[in-house]
Amino acid sequence: MRKPASLILVALTGCLLIVTNLVQAEQSSVNQFAENSELDNTQNNLRDKDNTTLTAEDQNESKADLKITAQIRKAVLKDKSLSLDAHNAKIITRNGVVTLRGPVATTDESIKLQKICRETAGVVQLDNQLETKAP
Repeated sequence: MRKPASLILVALTGCLLIVTNLVQAEQSSVNQFAENSELDNTQNNLRDKDNTTLTAEDQNESKADLKITAQIRKAVLKDKSLSLDAHNAKIITRNGVVTLRGPVATTDESIKLQKICRETAGVVQLDNQLETKAP
């Protein structure tokens, strides 16, 4: 009776090793893919850590600023002609000053986002930090 139990244990250990190696190989290939593609945003993340650029955490919590951000976001999402990137642009409002950050597909999208902000009540100033992917 000890032999079957030992064989089962050896078989389970072998399966575990195989699965572990497969997971490690998959993680390695995903990391290589990200490092060599547009998906690698390491430099952006480093830039955001130095506190010289605004991030979503810098959003002011006043009712007026939250209302401005919400109105802009709603208008951006309503515009179905905008790309997914434009829909996901960072909108940060502090004391009526709106900062737009993130990638957009075209210059036209950047202009549309700026127009939406300027037409939103309560916006005092606009800081456009959008990055255009294509001319």
